[in-house]
Amino acid sequence: MLVDPKTIKALCVDLDGTLLAPGGVLTERTINAVRQCRQKGIKIIIATGRVIETAEPFRIALGAEGPMIYCNGALVADMPGSKILKATLLSLKAAEFCVDLSREMGVYFQVFFPGSSDDPRLFLVAERDSPEREMYFKHAGLLAELGDLKKALKRPGLPGCVKAMFLAEPEKQAMLRPLLDEHLGNGVYIAQTLRTFLEVMDANVSKGQGLCFAMERLSLKPEEVIAFGDEENDLPMFKAAGFSAAPCGAKENVKAAANLVIGSNAEDGVAAFLEDFFAL
Repeated sequence: MLVDPKTIKALCVDLDGTLLAPGGVLTERTINAVRQCRQKGIKIIIATGRVIETAEPFRIALGAEGPMIYCNGALVADMPGSKILKATLLSLKAAEFCVDLSREMGVYFQVFFPGSSDDPRLFLVAERDSPEREMYFKHAGLLAELGDLKKALKRPGLPGCVKAMFLAEPEKQAMLRPLLDEHLGNGVYIAQTLRTFLEVMDANVSKGQGLCFAMERLSLKPEEVIAFGDEENDLPMFKAAGFSAAPCGAKENVKAAANLVIGSNAEDGVAAFLEDFFAL
């Protein structure tokens, strides 16, 4: 990667599979490397599929402040304080189709509903208790309330949903995606964010869109930003940033799109890169 470290003013980092070690752990080495970058005046922008609450412990540990990208770009919030700067919501019609499809195919499905101006915390609803519900809770620390999603989507004044998520094995996802594409077309953005996570968002949502918004607020040029990610939902931010890096455990198409392949998240790959690149 032919870039002068002195020109870099911001790092845009994915969490799961990239910055976090296996098991969703933020290591001391990574914390120290990121904090040293901050001491050099480098901005840290988190870009994650997680909601604000479940990403917050990591943001606090890193000391990152300013615009952060959540829910794959559906929300951009000024942190600390959780002030929503930008929200791009999935239509209720699209969410209702996903509910019908999940019922028909017997796939676990959950919807992330927006909070209020007084309380920006999202609330999560699913229709049935299952191992997937517990698995998501263990992964993200957010347990879905149980209820009728069709009724929840008809709540008066509801402007839309932040995102919807199917939890299913890749083989099942391969059956879902053509049906979603056929019925929802260009109105949605669909991304596999983890092996069993298939997320549906508004077509104008992506980490790339979120990063462009954050860069504009921070007066950053693409060539001043390095993006780090490992999944297909990270590809749009690779295009938005001037430079990109993927851990060696990333998907093949993600590694192919990156300017540089670094060590895996199990080896503190991002920290090792930062230590070397910035001579920390």
